[in-house]
Amino acid sequence: MTVPSDTPPSPLHLSVVIPVLNEAASLALLLPRLEAALNATRLSWTIVFVDDGSTDATLSVLRTHNRRDNRIKAVALSRNFGKETALAAGLRYAPGDAVVLMDADLQHPPELIPSFVEKWREGFDVVFGQRMDRQSDAAWRRAGARIFYKTFHALSGTPLQENSCDFRLLSRRAVDAVNRIGERVRYNNGLFAWIGFPAVGIPFNTAPRASGEGSRWLPFKLLHFAVDGIATFSTVPLRLASIAGLIISMVGFVAMVAVMIKTLVFGDDVRGYPTLMVTVLFFAGIQLIFLGILGSYLGRVYEEVKARPLFLVRDEIGFPLNAMTPSLAQPPFDATR
Repeated sequence: MTVPSDTPPSPLHLSVVIPVLNEAASLALLLPRLEAALNATRLSWTIVFVDDGSTDATLSVLRTHNRRDNRIKAVALSRNFGKETALAAGLRYAPGDAVVLMDADLQHPPELIPSFVEKWREGFDVVFGQRMDRQSDAAWRRAGARIFYKTFHALSGTPLQENSCDFRLLSRRAVDAVNRIGERVRYNNGLFAWIGFPAVGIPFNTAPRASGEGSRWLPFKLLHFAVDGIATFSTVPLRLASIAGLIISMVGFVAMVAVMIKTLVFGDDVRGYPTLMVTVLFFAGIQLIFLGILGSYLGRVYEEVKARPLFLVRDEIGFPLNAMTPSLAQPPFDATR
């Protein structure tokens, strides 16, 4: 009996979700490599681009590619909602049995996707890219990443995979689990760890950006992102504020008793004005810090109770009507959340 030389394609479907913001120059470099990698998996596939408010020709280029191949689809958000929300939008539109998340700038090598699929076939629900070489990052960014991971591990009950990133594969049940999370201030790397399904890492080296531009993640933006990530997954800062307040109150009480005894025994020589001012300013600063921590958490509560949609869609390219994941259109989940 003659055995066919080629294995027939699998009936399983693979989706790739790629958030884009002004990436028109990168798409011509990305798509040939990505399509070759997807064809190598021998799965049917769909690419879902999420245009997060681009101001260049990104959306026009995506329309052109959709006319060339209807497996290339796009969702245009009404404005820039941020990368974390764009990924959430893509997960709601992705139809695959497994979904790969990646960036458009080729820092995430498409050639790694067949290895992701192989691990998924072995039974892993989450297969994440693990950055082994971060020399393309500035020294301050590498140091900040180490500090963040250690701080997150210390304050949160959700351990992160070391050096993991958004470049990963999620099984359909993992995607459905993430889609059920309706919070608006999102830290996706933490959410992917929080769902708790079997995960495995595949090491890779980060390449320079394809477009030649520097990273859009400036220091202040990264700091804000790190604070959001910790506050989203931990209430330890609130408890630390309470403990610090208790300790400071006890120290203040002891100091008050000591001053009273000294005054009664030795009298009041009206000295120590500089010390008094420094002490008042120090404790006033501590109070403002604690008020800021409380305000940060209160602000998150405020954002949640407003119950605004997580994102709004301006245009869909290549999708039928109501293409979003059907389970999200049923109560208790709003179709746009």
